[in-house]
Amino acid sequence: MPIYEFQCQECGNPFEELVFSSSAISELSCPNCGSEDIRKKLSTFASKVSGKSSFSFGSSASSCSTGST
Repeated sequence: MPIYEFQCQECGNPFEELVFSSSAISELSCPNCGSEDIRKKLSTFASKVSGKSSFSFGSSASSCSTGST
């Protein structure tokens, strides 16, 4: 049940809607003006990847040699 972003083509109102199925999108209307002329917007999303990162932020720089003794 994703949340989609829409924009009304009549009044320009952007809104979000929880959509239970893809067929339910055709039944939506603008909550501001009631128009059914709406378009789904492209959305960005964030995700969290589980597992260990390949990056190490430890103090490995202290083992660097300058070449002088």
